[in-house]
Amino acid sequence: MKRTVGIAGAGLMGRLLAWRLARAGHRVTLVDRDTLSGRDSCSYVGAGMVTPFAEQEKAEPVVARMGSASLELWGHWLPQLPKPVFFQMTGSLVTAHRQDLHDLEAFRGRVQRKLDDPAQMESLDAAALADREPTLARRFGRALFFPNEGQLEPRELLPALAEALRHLDVTWLSETEVHGVEPGVLDTSRGIHRFDTVVDCRGLGARGRMPSLRGVRGELLRLYAPEVDLHRPVRLMHPRYPIYIAPRPDHHFIVGATQIESEDMGALTVRSALELLSAVYSLDPAFGEANVLESAVHCRPALPDNDPKVLHQEGLAEINGLYRHGYLVAPILAEIAVDLIEDRSPRFEEVVQTTATPDPASDSDGSSGETAPSNNAQAAPIGGVTHD
Repeated sequence: MKRTVGIAGAGLMGRLLAWRLARAGHRVTLVDRDTLSGRDSCSYVGAGMVTPFAEQEKAEPVVARMGSASLELWGHWLPQLPKPVFFQMTGSLVTAHRQDLHDLEAFRGRVQRKLDDPAQMESLDAAALADREPTLARRFGRALFFPNEGQLEPRELLPALAEALRHLDVTWLSETEVHGVEPGVLDTSRGIHRFDTVVDCRGLGARGRMPSLRGVRGELLRLYAPEVDLHRPVRLMHPRYPIYIAPRPDHHFIVGATQIESEDMGALTVRSALELLSAVYSLDPAFGEANVLESAVHCRPALPDNDPKVLHQEGLAEINGLYRHGYLVAPILAEIAVDLIEDRSPRFEEVVQTTATPDPASDSDGSSGETAPSNNAQAAPIGGVTHD
């Protein structure tokens, strides 16, 4: 049976779920406080790394299993979008300077204990590293290689999903606050909207319903470095936090850190900028001539155990706690939500919590991270969205 579905939040999770539901024939309305660009979403400030095995250093095994399933889904889904999205599956590397090799060895041990298949991680000496990344081998003698990992470009994915939703006549109310979420009901700045099912994908904007949510700050720089040649994502062990370097086409690079326990949304600090730039310069001195194109920060929503959760009751699903794993787990979470809406038993039931009654915390503070619509609203298909 086809349903009407209201989705609060149009970041990665909301857009991806809206797309899958609309393709399945459901009538979908998407509501968010942001513009259609999604620039205020934490999804916009992401590197798009899909690294399920390396993440096992700290993540629970279920996150790795979900990530592996999502990698497969990305491979099937991205070609279905109306615009091309950069997607690379050439593995990832983790390395360390000589003084930090003990951290690399500890990292290897933590991951190895959790891997179901030892072939998912290879230890490389200098010669093996030179075969994969000659640039790194000039300065590093050891690395870990994860062959079945990849990355995508969020800033191509988000507009591609928006275009797909336009083709599917999804109703999208942008620049619209969500004041409350209840089973089958969205209370928004455009009025009360009723649906067969509501899905809350607002991230930190849903803290009124999930008081245990916290923000984890992510910081990144976008660089143009025409003299640098890297072919796959690299994580560099660092005394304060791991730093990643994600290469993109035409010698563009994303450099960042994603697990800073802070909810500060202020601009990139001098200290962080120095650490990120020093890290890439130590990786390859040719980064010294790179152009800094952009700096960006945002906070990702995390629950106390850092695992994603789907809270489900009749007429309402709440998807949250994606932490630093948004692009790693969003596809499988979308699939789980579609299964629940269509009354099927989902995969990964351990992340689904079925509740008989709403969360006792109210959503009355009006906070909204990424938000949703109504039967009484003057809603328009995405191609003709109206703004307050």
